[in-house]
Amino acid sequence: MYSGEIPNSKESTIKEEYKNGMFSNVTNPTLEIYPPEKEKQTGTAVVICPGGGYGVVVYEMEGIKTAKEFANNGVNAFLLKYRLPNDSIMIDKKVGPLQDALQAIKLVRENSEKWGIDKNKVGIMGFSAGGHLASTAATHFDMQIIENSNNINLRPDFQILIYPVISMQDKLTHLGSRENLLGKNPTKDLIDFYSNELKVNENTPPAYITHAGDDKVVDVENSLEYYKSLKKNNIPAEMHIYPRGNHGFVLSQPTEEWMKPIIKWLKKLN
Repeated sequence: MYSGEIPNSKESTIKEEYKNGMFSNVTNPTLEIYPPEKEKQTGTAVVICPGGGYGVVVYEMEGIKTAKEFANNGVNAFLLKYRLPNDSIMIDKKVGPLQDALQAIKLVRENSEKWGIDKNKVGIMGFSAGGHLASTAATHFDMQIIENSNNINLRPDFQILIYPVISMQDKLTHLGSRENLLGKNPTKDLIDFYSNELKVNENTPPAYITHAGDDKVVDVENSLEYYKSLKKNNIPAEMHIYPRGNHGFVLSQPTEEWMKPIIKWLKKLN
């Protein structure tokens, strides 16, 4: 994914593993392409960030299935296996996943002509902790943390958030995700910086958000607070809150069913 050395990395004996459709100990970020058939091509692209509490990457269930359905609907899907925050492999673990997400957007835009993509239709999607990563990319895209001498635009054109972790605040956050990303005792400044509901502004891209009201793992208030911030800043946002389903509710539904409203929303966005 990076042409040279992986930024912010250090030598380690940690070995990457893939088991039960999930990656752990990710040291080598990758971007897997799922292109649509030529006759279905819409020119739209999305970078997919599966969840896993910043401890694993739920690659198959949240990643591969979603990517295939996007491709089936004419959307170029790019499945990101991002580095998981770990002091053993990174100089600064807080920025590692975000570097990979921004690098993915950069790569898609740099190669847009080759892949038949409109560089003004490149978005990001995330599930759970991957939703935190996607919303961080949507609110912190101007951080200068990757090589970008050609000044490629790193702002996603849209964001799709599925039962996302948004906040790092005590009353809202998923503590496992926060601890993995920020450590056991993060400062208030760090907590605020990575609480994405506090970072929305007029440049934040349009959002599609879905969550279950009875989510016992990631409180639905994460999505509600983010939606309120988007609304306050006049950012177009569509939100679907389901009364039941708990965390990961889309995984028990056929992919084409839960993604129908997303495809519809993308069409409305053009």
